[in-house]
Amino acid sequence: MTSTKDLVEFCDTRTRQLEIPDFAGAFNGLQIENNGSVTKVGAAVDAGLVPFQKADEADVDFLIVHHGLFWTPPIPIVGNAYEKTRLCIESNLAVYGSHLPLDCHPEIGNNRLLADKLGLSSEATFLPYEGIDIGLIATCSYNLGELRDRLSDLFPKGFHSMEFGSENPKNIAILTGSGQSAVDQLLSAGTDTLVTGELKQHHFNLAQELGLNLYTCGHYATETFGVDALAQEAAKAFDLPYEFIDMECPL
Repeated sequence: MTSTKDLVEFCDTRTRQLEIPDFAGAFNGLQIENNGSVTKVGAAVDAGLVPFQKADEADVDFLIVHHGLFWTPPIPIVGNAYEKTRLCIESNLAVYGSHLPLDCHPEIGNNRLLADKLGLSSEATFLPYEGIDIGLIATCSYNLGELRDRLSDLFPKGFHSMEFGSENPKNIAILTGSGQSAVDQLLSAGTDTLVTGELKQHHFNLAQELGLNLYTCGHYATETFGVDALAQEAAKAFDLPYEFIDMECPL
């Protein structure tokens, strides 16, 4: 029998969560406790009611999520918040969240794993947040046509491209999830090309005006990698079964 405490300590250490700042309101670490023991590890991108229900059906009792339960000031435990909390307690489901620590991790972070899957070599970081860079710069040895082909293979549900930059970018910036904060920082970071999850409509204008290549592949789709890698490592370290709870979110 594996203790919840041991799994939490493993995840805290692996993600360096105590060293990485996060956005106001976010909380990384154990968010809901269980009875103290774990028999199966799961992973999901979001801490939603349906992912919790699917985790319960799969007999998961330690679920690692990327987007945790806490993003806003304290709210009443009513409605959906109550249903999620009640389900976890009644199902003995512990919930562990890891947001920015799992985005920028140099080995199992969403940015790094996306770069690896695209055959890019991690070179540097950019976009500091409270002293920690949360974006990645990778070197590229192929042109935009090859990049589109690789993105098509990796994201079969599709992606959107805005191509107004160089045809043969030497460097590509990667920022999984929301890339809004990165667009106007690209040129100063030494690249005109960004692969991200989602942007706003006005970034199309910025791409034209600044001469950028922007690729949006889905907030959810670009953030499945890190939580899956962390949960797999945790399950392997404690010889536990593992399952990824995929919601197939189109956004």
